[in-house]
Amino acid sequence: MLLGIRPYQPATPAQFTRLERTGALIGDDFESFADPTSSPYATGVITTLLRQQCKAGNLETPGFSLLTNHTGNMSRADHTEPTSTTDCAEITEVDAFLARAEIETSWKDVVVRGLDLRPVDQHVHTIDWNGVTLLGCELHPDARRHVRDTGGVLFPRFDDLPYRPWRRTLYSVAELATNDLDRAIYEHQHGFRVRGDVPILEALAQRIHDHAIDRALDDHLNRFDQVVAIMGGHSLARSAPTYRTVATVARQLATAGYHVVTGGGPGAMEAGNLGAWMAAHDDAAFDDALASLATIDDYSAPGYMELADDVLARHPDGVESLAIPTWFYGHEPTNAFATAVAKYFSNSIREDGLLAIATHGVVYTPGAAGTVQEVFMDATQNHYVTFDVISPMVFLDSAYWADDRLAAPLLLRQLAGERPYAEMVAVLDDADAIVEFIRNHPPVDPADGLNG
Repeated sequence: MLLGIRPYQPATPAQFTRLERTGALIGDDFESFADPTSSPYATGVITTLLRQQCKAGNLETPGFSLLTNHTGNMSRADHTEPTSTTDCAEITEVDAFLARAEIETSWKDVVVRGLDLRPVDQHVHTIDWNGVTLLGCELHPDARRHVRDTGGVLFPRFDDLPYRPWRRTLYSVAELATNDLDRAIYEHQHGFRVRGDVPILEALAQRIHDHAIDRALDDHLNRFDQVVAIMGGHSLARSAPTYRTVATVARQLATAGYHVVTGGGPGAMEAGNLGAWMAAHDDAAFDDALASLATIDDYSAPGYMELADDVLARHPDGVESLAIPTWFYGHEPTNAFATAVAKYFSNSIREDGLLAIATHGVVYTPGAAGTVQEVFMDATQNHYVTFDVISPMVFLDSAYWADDRLAAPLLLRQLAGERPYAEMVAVLDDADAIVEFIRNHPPVDPADGLNG
């Protein structure tokens, strides 16, 4: 039970007024409530308000599910069903806001997310905000009052964070490198993990961030029909023969029109994004890139990232690829060769999602416990046809995945039995053979499904 939380009850006008005065709910300064224990009263009222919006169907986010889990005395069954949580129109660009404002005065069931509406203040006052939710938007005080007085709900901005929970795009490598943002976010969240006590508003902000990354990732993937993932260990040395093989596989996949995605870290993951990038360049440039990178193997060594930057400078304009890393493993640098980065706080969401989008297959390179875990997560998706199709699973390095060593392929075949995905498992050593297997084994959509 959180401090100040009581079973569901409507918030009073006085509570709204006090929240506005303190800035806790709809003001411009949320930092005093970064830790809910600093203000039990505000925590109780904020949570009551969030409960009201859940009841009204205005809040349906992964972050709010975490909040309700902590309060312990609320479930969806205790309240009426939301009226239209799945049909809400979402506005995330000022131009879209202005276009709608020109033709609509009633915005019921609209969600406005992460916009600075101060420059378009005159339009805010023309709108009937009844049934509208504004998430993390910036408004002038008079505009805030108009929104509230006409029935709108303002969800607060989260200030004093190194990340933007309401972001609308994926990260770029350059953004994460600017002012060492990647490390700042890692150290911010790692401090809470070390203490073992994540304040509820911090937890909520992280989950809102990951939901925003989900949405941005959906937008990104709308441009690509064929996605193949390359999974493997972070410790694979740049000078190792397997590093070249992984990069060659990725380069050939990108050349064949597949969108390559990795976990975004060093080692095999870097080799995957590097190979995709170099698909735009000839063999001599590819060899030059590999030779340059091989001079520093250890990702913690000085000059490691600078070598990658040098390769990019000599061989610009590469093919797009995607990285999906996590700050859970934030001590590993995000590799430089991905053109888009979907970075998550939650490693479990990140891993399951990465495997889910790789509908045209996953290539497993040598790795340790994390890679083996991903193998069986992928197998579960194929076994139960979780995402409507079953996809190829290819293991690179037959000696590493041998039956008397890490016998994952053998176990998968035994698990599959007569199911179709048994024919989608291969153990291969040659880059050409791996790409050919993936091309010859497109996703299968079993019409009647499979039951476990």
